[in-house]
Amino acid sequence: CSLQAGLAVLLKAERLFHSSYHSQAVHIRPICRVISHWFAQLPCDGCLSLVQDASCLAMSWELRQTLTVVFDFFSSGQGKKDWSLFKMFSRTLTDTCPLASQSKVYVDISPKNKEKELLEVSPPPTSVHEAIVQGDRRTYAVYDLLSPSLFNTSRSLNVQLKWKRPQDSSEMPIPTLHAQRYVGGYGLQTGEICTLIYNTHPYRAFPVILLETVPWYLRLYVHTLTIITKGKENKPS
Repeated sequence: CSLQAGLAVLLKAERLFHSSYHSQAVHIRPICRVISHWFAQLPCDGCLSLVQDASCLAMSWELRQTLTVVFDFFSSGQGKKDWSLFKMFSRTLTDTCPLASQSKVYVDISPKNKEKELLEVSPPPTSVHEAIVQGDRRTYAVYDLLSPSLFNTSRSLNVQLKWKRPQDSSEMPIPTLHAQRYVGGYGLQTGEICTLIYNTHPYRAFPVILLETVPWYLRLYVHTLTIITKGKENKPS
C-alpha cells in the first residue's frame, strides 16, 4: 500500500528526521518450514532405536523491517505531556491496508499509581491488552485497524493521550532499564565513548543487547573495549 493506506501513512520523512531519535533496521533470517520426522531403525535383532533426521525439507526467508522513533514533547511543549498522532506525524490514519493480515496501534496506559489513573486516551480503544514487561504488568489500549467499527464513526483515526491534571517534571517515571552515553577525551589516543546502563529493578537481572552508533570522527579499536559491572570487568557473550 506504500503511503496510500495503513500505518505507513504516518511515515512522513520531515517529521521522522526532526524527532529526538530515529532508527531503521532490516532483519533477514532463514526459517525452516518443514523438518523431517523421527524414523525407526533396527540395528540388531530385537533392538529398536529412534533417530532424528535434522535435515530441513523446505526453507523460507523472513524479512522484518522496524522503525523506532522517539518524540520528546515534554521538553518542546512547555512541560505538557499530551500527544496525538497528528501532533507527532502531521497526519492521521484514514484507512487500513487491504493486504495487511494484522494492523494495530498500541498505547501504553499503565497507571503509575493504581489508585489514581491520571491519563485517558481517545477515541475509546477497540480492546485492552495486558502483558508482563520486564517484570511489571503493563496495560495497553489497542486500536485494531481491521475492525469494521473503527472507521464507522469517523473518517480518520487520531489517537490522543491527555492527562487529567498537570504533572511536574519530578513525577515522570524512570524506566527500569535506561542508559546514558557521553564522549570523553580527545584524539585517537585518549578519545573514548562511555555508555552507562542502569537497571533499577530491586532484584531482577535482564539481558541487554547494545547497539552503538559511532560518530564518524571517532575510530574504534575493538581490543580496547572494556565492560565493567559493579566495579569488576565483565566479558559479554
